[in-house]
Amino acid sequence: KRIITMESLMGQRGAQQAAPEPADDGSMINLTASKLDKTASYARNAASAYPMTNLFIGDSRLGCKSDADEQLILHVEFNEFVKAHSIRFTEFNLGADPEMNPTLVKIYVNRENMGFEDCHDIDPTQTLHLSAAQLKEDAAPILLKYVKFQRVRSITLFIEDNAGADESALGGLQVFGRLVAGTNMADFKKQG
Repeated sequence: KRIITMESLMGQRGAQQAAPEPADDGSMINLTASKLDKTASYARNAASAYPMTNLFIGDSRLGCKSDADEQLILHVEFNEFVKAHSIRFTEFNLGADPEMNPTLVKIYVNRENMGFEDCHDIDPTQTLHLSAAQLKEDAAPILLKYVKFQRVRSITLFIEDNAGADESALGGLQVFGRLVAGTNMADFKKQG
């Protein structure tokens, strides 16, 4: 009998290495523009005059603001599983109020109905410390941890802190990635 091990299948080094991040071959899409499930997406502690839906319009003057304090939860639900590659935050009102810019954002993947207590109790999938330059409209998207964003149905963003204001505000939000390739059962033929 011959014994096959993982090392022999993948090579000694291959079994220990993480999968490399794929190059952007042009198949990246704006997932928030094409795959956003608006009815399942929501915000907690958002000011009624500046709701979460403003983030996807493309006008940073409208944006989304927190209501009672600087903390804000944004839950973005997709209508199918996606591979999230990067995220772009845009400053509110073209940077007119820089102290309202988020500085600490915690990201949670596939978590439903998160409240503020949950955000403090559950370890985030990724934590971002944002600079003012990363929030400019022409800034490059921020890369997400490749292996942790491969099968994403929802992303919950917890804006924990800002640059010093009583409220936090965002002018826009975009998530970029690819669709998860599924198996089309119609492609299989009956055998025998």
